[in-house]
Amino acid sequence: MTLILFFSLCAVLTVIVSLVVIFPWLRAKRSSDNQLMAINVQIFGERVAELDADKAAGVIDEASYQAQITELKRQLLDAQTVAETHAPVGVKGRAIVMIWIPILAATAYVLVADRTPVYALWQAQDTVGQVADDLLTGKIDVPPEWAVKDSTALISAMQTNVHRYAYDANRWMRLSELFLMLDAKPQALEALARANRLEPDNDEIALIYAQTSVFVNEGRLDAATRAALEGILAKTPNHEGAMMMMAMGESRAGNYTQAKAWIARLRTNITQSSGDRSEALASLDKLIANINQQEAAIAQGVSVVVNIAPNLLKEVKPDEVLFVSISDQAGGAPFAVKRVSVAQIQGAGGVKVSLSDLDAMMPERTLSSARKSAATLVVNARISRAGSAIAQSGDLFANPVVLDKQTEVALTISQLVP
Repeated sequence: MTLILFFSLCAVLTVIVSLVVIFPWLRAKRSSDNQLMAINVQIFGERVAELDADKAAGVIDEASYQAQITELKRQLLDAQTVAETHAPVGVKGRAIVMIWIPILAATAYVLVADRTPVYALWQAQDTVGQVADDLLTGKIDVPPEWAVKDSTALISAMQTNVHRYAYDANRWMRLSELFLMLDAKPQALEALARANRLEPDNDEIALIYAQTSVFVNEGRLDAATRAALEGILAKTPNHEGAMMMMAMGESRAGNYTQAKAWIARLRTNITQSSGDRSEALASLDKLIANINQQEAAIAQGVSVVVNIAPNLLKEVKPDEVLFVSISDQAGGAPFAVKRVSVAQIQGAGGVKVSLSDLDAMMPERTLSSARKSAATLVVNARISRAGSAIAQSGDLFANPVVLDKQTEVALTISQLVP
């Protein structure tokens, strides 16, 4: 239906444009169209009479009289010639224009680009558009079987629907659920971010957005997630879910002091509440034990400070990736490696990275076991343009530093991989 309506409107529009172009030709030629020529003839007669009077009065001589009469006749003849050259277009010319304008318009539309995706979207709107709207408005929770058979069409219809009602936060929420079911995590997070921007005071949306963000980002708190949780806690200071996520996020970021502070605050809130909360307290104990274990491992690890040479700082882009690793000088997989966003270096002028057994790629290949062996360990730092763990041409790197018993190392990115 949408496709038929579109082409019908296109046909009507091209006919209207054709009529607009040839409308001046459709008017019949009338005697009134020659009013300008009649005025020219009248003025010619008046000027001749004036010249006759001037000649009779002796104002001009015979030579001047004849010269001016000749000039007036030439001007009148020129006016007649111009009028005759602007002859009206015939029926054949009008028909050609009316036919070719629609043909050329249709040809241009077809040849400019491949319209197949557009037609497919229109077809999806006609077949599953109502199903998509019912899903996004909560009228149904599960689409009918016939609609699920073409999942691509259903997803397209739902995406089109939420953009049509772009200010409806609930539609964005339901779209995020669909993306999560399809394991499209980045798209789900973007849909939730839009919902949170539309209703920043909705704690339920903010909490779901924060939970999804932490899940997608492997436990890390980004600026938007932190702001959402802080907004919840500003209105509800004892919100246990928000406090737990703050504690987990700070722990994942290595901010153990802040994580313990959130856990202590959460423990106080749980203790003061009624009912059996032993299970919740036990989970907090496990979290504290895990944090203590991580702190102990980091204490035995190595702190690496990475800077970028001033002459290379402008060449580095925020979306590139820094890899810091400790490996055997003889080669092999690293004993510890950490991936860091280059934006952290650019913002602070340098970054401090902790490498320990927690950053091992394999459980049996740890930094502590390597230090006990006779292997010569080196610390490496490399900025990958493509985000690859394997060095590629154009990457930036620092000269490796041999690791002995020191617990702090400084590296400067100053070399280019040929």
